[in-house]
Amino acid sequence: MAYEPGMDLAGGGRAGRLRGLSGKLPAWLLYFTLPIILLLVWKGADMLGYIKPYTMPSPEKVAATAIELVRNGKLVKHIVASMERVLEGFFIALVSALALGVGIGLSKRVDIFTTLVLQILRPIPPIAWIPMAILWLGIGETSKVFIIFLGAFFPILVNVVDGISGIDAKYFELASVYEIPRKKLILRVILPGATPSIMTGVRVGLGNAWVCVVAAEMIAAVSGVGYMLSDGRSLSRPDIVILGMLVVGFVGKVMDDLVKWVRAKVLVWA
Repeated sequence: MAYEPGMDLAGGGRAGRLRGLSGKLPAWLLYFTLPIILLLVWKGADMLGYIKPYTMPSPEKVAATAIELVRNGKLVKHIVASMERVLEGFFIALVSALALGVGIGLSKRVDIFTTLVLQILRPIPPIAWIPMAILWLGIGETSKVFIIFLGAFFPILVNVVDGISGIDAKYFELASVYEIPRKKLILRVILPGATPSIMTGVRVGLGNAWVCVVAAEMIAAVSGVGYMLSDGRSLSRPDIVILGMLVVGFVGKVMDDLVKWVRAKVLVWA
């Protein structure tokens, strides 16, 4: 068929039919299509013998392990232990990053005073601090909270500073003209104006905190999802390892969705 002016090339042929089919699928079905495909590929590879049970368990084995750990309460116990550590470290990071970020955003002297140390520390992965955290703080809860704090602190701090720097200068000029107190300026102008950027930092920081707690628990812990992964590896139980990885991903997604929901409620105008 020859091309004619006005012809929709994107909609023609097999690609066009596939695109039209995807457009007719319900959103919820399209949302689950790729996970279902991956599950079928996993099951097919297991049935055809392409994967070995001692390296990659079957979907049924992982599901049976999940049911067993839910029934004896161990899975819930590990998730709760990890969440408690994440929330503690994240809250400390949030308060610290907000305080320091506002100080940097409002004072050039504070910015100059802190920038060298912060720029040196920021690229260091939180996981690299684990050996020193154990030496300084022991293998208890404090060292894990410290690692989580590091993972969440810098993303929040950077976004707080960027959010404040993005506020229109005329608001600061008006505040100066009307002699608005510093505390009121922070609560009524700076924090609301920087909220979109702060929420981005919260989202990234919380995700980092969850990754960091899993890494910290794999090295020194007796509970938590990271400990479950490490325990499965030491016992040569790939079903526990795969289940732990799926739990990490699922819980991380739930937390991210929760932050996005809060962001939508807080930033109604966005």
